[in-house]
Amino acid sequence: MAWNEPGGGSRDPWGGGSQGGGSGPPDLDVILRRLRDRARKVLGGRLPGGVPGGVLGFGALGLGAVLIWLLTGIYIVDAGYRGVEMTFGRHTLTTQPGPHWHWPRPIGTVEQVNVQRRRVAEVGYQSVQGSGSRAVADEALMITRDENIADVRIAAQYRVSDPARYLYNFRMPERSLKQVAESAVREVIGKRELDFVLTEGRTEVAQRTRELLQQVMNEYRTGLEVVEVAVQDIQPPEEVQPAFEDAIRAREDKQRKINQARAYAEELLPRARGQAARIVEQAKGYRERTVSRARGDAQRFEALLAEYRESPAVMRQRLYLETMEEVLGRVSKITLDSQSSQSLMYLPLDRLLERQKSSDSLQPNRTGSQQNPGVSGSSRDAITPTQRAREALRERGER
Repeated sequence: MAWNEPGGGSRDPWGGGSQGGGSGPPDLDVILRRLRDRARKVLGGRLPGGVPGGVLGFGALGLGAVLIWLLTGIYIVDAGYRGVEMTFGRHTLTTQPGPHWHWPRPIGTVEQVNVQRRRVAEVGYQSVQGSGSRAVADEALMITRDENIADVRIAAQYRVSDPARYLYNFRMPERSLKQVAESAVREVIGKRELDFVLTEGRTEVAQRTRELLQQVMNEYRTGLEVVEVAVQDIQPPEEVQPAFEDAIRAREDKQRKINQARAYAEELLPRARGQAARIVEQAKGYRERTVSRARGDAQRFEALLAEYRESPAVMRQRLYLETMEEVLGRVSKITLDSQSSQSLMYLPLDRLLERQKSSDSLQPNRTGSQQNPGVSGSSRDAITPTQRAREALRERGER
C-alpha cells in the first residue's frame, strides 16, 4: 500500500504523519529535521563545525554502506579448490586455499573451481544410476585396419589443471574432451587389427589414446589434464560373437599345440646333442686306440724283424707256434695229422675241459699235511688239453 493512499492512515516510516492532513507526500524538510535530531542525540546534542545535520547523516549512512560493501569481498577458498578472481571482467589472480579478499560486485567476481576431483568422460557407454551402464552404439562401434568392427568402450579420467582457462578460455570443455576422446580412440583402433586389439593390444590402445587426447587438449588450451584412459571393454559386435569365440578357441588350440611342440623339441634336442657328443667322443677314442695299436704293431714288427734277421729259423718256429696258439685257443676240437701211417689223432678239447672241471669239483678239499700237487704223480693229469696240444705241435715241429 502506498504512503499517500486514501484511507491508509499515516504510513510515514519515521513514525510521524504527513503534512496537509495526511493527504500528500511527506515534507523533505521534516524528514531532514528528524534525521538531524536523531544525529544530535547520538552525538550528545551538538554537531561539529556547524555542519548541517542532513549532510552529516547522509555521509554516515554512505560510509557504513561502503564498509559493508567492502566486507562482502572477503571469501574463503576450500581445500582442493582454486579461486579465480576477475576484475572488470578480466582475470587478475588465481588464489590458493585459505581466506582472501577481492573487490566485490560489480567491480570484481570470484569463482571457485575444484582441481582435485577426477572427472570421467565415457565413450561407448553411459552409466545409469542403480542399473549399471547401457551401451551407446553410435560411439562404441569402430572399424579396424583389417575392416572388422569392434565394440570399444573407454573411460577417460581428467581433472582441471588451469582453472582460468577452464572457465573462460573454452566453451564447454568437458563436452569437447569427450568428443576428442572418441576421435582419438577411433584413430588408434583404425590403425590396428582386430586380433591385436582383442588380445594383447588393450594397454597400447589406452596409452596411445591418452597421448593423443592430451595433445589436443593442450593445443585447445582447455585447462584440462588427462590423468588416465581405461579400456572398459573391447569385443566384437553381439551379432558375430559366437563366431569370434570359435576363432579364439581355435587360436588357443593352435598356440597350445605350438607350445607342446616346442616343449618336445626342448626335451629332444638336448638328448640328441648328448648322443651326438657321445658318438663323437667314442669315435675319437676309437681313432686314438686304433692309431696306438697300429703304432704298437709297427714297433713290434720292427723288433721282430731285427730278431728275425739275426736267427731266421728260430723266429719262424716262434711265429708259427704263437700263431697256432692264438688260432687253436679259439676252437674246441683239434685234429692232428701225423707223418706216419698211423690214424689221425682227435682231441675233443671241450669234453676234456668239462671232464677236468667235473674232476676238480669232485676232489675233496684237504687241509693240514697235504702233498704238493705240483710234484705229485698225477701232475700229468693237471696239464690242460690246450697245453697238450701245444706240446704235440712242438714235437711235430721238432720232427
